[in-house]
Amino acid sequence: MNDLASEILSQLQALLVLPLVKLGDNQLTLLTLVKIVFWLMSILVGNSLLRRFIVQRALKHTRFDLPLQYAVSKIIGYLFVALGFYIALQVNGVDLSSLAVIAGAIGVGLGFGLQNIISNFVSGLIILAERPIAIGDRVEVSGVAGTVTKISLRSTLVITNDNIAIIVPNSYFITQPVTNWSHGDSRVQMRLPLGVAYGTDVEKLRRVLLAVAAAHPKVLKTPEPSVYFDGFGDSALKFELGVWTSEMTLTPRRFRSELYFAIERSLRENQIEIPFPQRDLHLKSGTFVLSPPSRPT
Repeated sequence: MNDLASEILSQLQALLVLPLVKLGDNQLTLLTLVKIVFWLMSILVGNSLLRRFIVQRALKHTRFDLPLQYAVSKIIGYLFVALGFYIALQVNGVDLSSLAVIAGAIGVGLGFGLQNIISNFVSGLIILAERPIAIGDRVEVSGVAGTVTKISLRSTLVITNDNIAIIVPNSYFITQPVTNWSHGDSRVQMRLPLGVAYGTDVEKLRRVLLAVAAAHPKVLKTPEPSVYFDGFGDSALKFELGVWTSEMTLTPRRFRSELYFAIERSLRENQIEIPFPQRDLHLKSGTFVLSPPSRPT
């Protein structure tokens, strides 16, 4: 029994030290691969613990806001993983200089085949460094509107008001126009267009619209609401109610709907007509004579 165990142990040892790939003056063995995998797993666990420590303890006592704390912890985590990977290879006897040619060939292949991934990766670093968007911001990009909940190196997770998770590539936030309703100041002016019939007392309309804006709890008092006379339409006088609010970062569609409901109700109560397109037909007096068609000769 002892001889069998010794034989199995010797075979296992021989398998572990069996050369797989020659890297310069060193041999890459199965045991070396096992050690490298162990190191990498330890690095990933250490990265998670390090970021948790930095965010919850160290950065918590700084004056950085939460999005900046998140960005700093992510960048430190990536640097920790890159440095740990380098140290793991060096400790286990992997000569990185011997991988230069292979790395160059792989780099050329990656440059052609993974252009989009590399572009998103670089864009993710730019987002974390420059912070054009941050966690909690309400953004609109490429027809997608919602709240940023997660920023990774490849993509950004945006949650819409319908609770739909949309994954947006980071390059979109760098190469395309982005509307960030939360950047700097969350207050924005929302303009609600409407039309009233010709002959309406415009001063009365102005008072009614301002009263509707003042009665809504989510309309800011400062800056004050305004009513704009936008011009003369084919069938209506065109106006806009401009209100300032912070709801563009939360529920803009509901806020707009609530205001339109209140405007319609107030216009109806004050007997202010909301017109619809119409055309007037004028007929001239006279005699209309039908002539028979001429016959061919």
